[in-house]
Amino acid sequence: MQVRKRLVIYVQGYDPRGLAEYYRMFRREYRRTCELYGLTGTVGRIEDNAEKFTTSWDVTTNGDGWQVATRYMFLRWEDIIRKDFGRPAWWKIVHMYRVFGVAVFNGVFLRILRAHWRFGLFMIYPMVLMTTWLMLGAFVGTLCMKLVGTLDAPALVANLVGVVTGLGTFTSALWLTEPRTYLLYLCDDGISTHQFAHGERRDWEQRMDFFAGAVVDVVHDSDADEVIIVGHSSGSFLAVDVLDRALARDPALGKHGTRVRLLTLGANLPIVGFHPHAKWFRNRLRRLSMASDIDWVDYQSRHDIMNFWPFDPVAGHGIVLEADQRRNPLVVAISFRDLWKPGNFGRRRWRFFQAHFQFLLANERLGAAYDYYLICCGPLDLVARATKPAEAIAAMVAKNGPVQDPATTR
Repeated sequence: MQVRKRLVIYVQGYDPRGLAEYYRMFRREYRRTCELYGLTGTVGRIEDNAEKFTTSWDVTTNGDGWQVATRYMFLRWEDIIRKDFGRPAWWKIVHMYRVFGVAVFNGVFLRILRAHWRFGLFMIYPMVLMTTWLMLGAFVGTLCMKLVGTLDAPALVANLVGVVTGLGTFTSALWLTEPRTYLLYLCDDGISTHQFAHGERRDWEQRMDFFAGAVVDVVHDSDADEVIIVGHSSGSFLAVDVLDRALARDPALGKHGTRVRLLTLGANLPIVGFHPHAKWFRNRLRRLSMASDIDWVDYQSRHDIMNFWPFDPVAGHGIVLEADQRRNPLVVAISFRDLWKPGNFGRRRWRFFQAHFQFLLANERLGAAYDYYLICCGPLDLVARATKPAEAIAAMVAKNGPVQDPATTR
């Protein structure tokens, strides 16, 4: 399908930075994509609708013989996330250990290890680091207590010094390293996801239900050739939730006129779906896998330890369907080697958080099947790009790209 008008609905993941950061990132990475492929385009100003918790902007992209008008709609709930971040640090630490203990006890952690052992290691990363800081604090506190004791100070004074220095050491290690370790952020993320899986986040559910109504309304009013609902990282399971709620409101969504597609990037669906209490979410996956009027594409990469690769979002959750029942999703594996300049791969793959965001960044090299900004703003529809990547690459490079890959001219 030749796309001339497209509506992209981005479901924000668990990221407190919200609209401002994502709008800056979109403009920057879109400009880089245009430079790479020799395209021209403009990104309009944001149009905020506070009552509907949405912000939108228009993008016009021009290539050789084509023009695409994209409406990019950002579903906002960073206000809820920031409230989570306001919870006391001690509460986060205590509940992080509780949530991990529950995951070990009910078998969720073991299932995650079996599905993708690298994500399992990432899951225990905050546990290991938090325990290390606690042990460091205990060691320094004990050492100071003994040193004060050797000065014949009263036991009460020695104990007080030990407690104060121990807590001070732990707190300093935690806060000084937070900008690089994201430890408290991961505590909030893990706790909140656990609560959502167990139906304990009424505020999340109300907002997602509100988003579902917005999706139904905007699809009905749209004259776009295709609508793509995008979820990255934790936004992937929220996009599944929102779309299924929208289909419950309007079962004919996507059946007439505008095609509706679901795009999940760097998804981590099992962190919700593997919980025994999350049958409601597995039912959502089942319905979307059989939806006759919805196309779902799931991009995965082995170079991102924060997504599940290789993983079947349906069978991997124990959902059994007959071959003629299942339509979705189309799982597409990509390599970051194809996206990054030569020489950058070995260094960048170990920057786990940056690598995880590569799904939303501009490519550095021509000739990659996956390109987020061409998916959002290019002339080929999502299904065509996913099912015929060689043709999509050839068309873009031949018509719009420089003669040489700029990565090879340095």
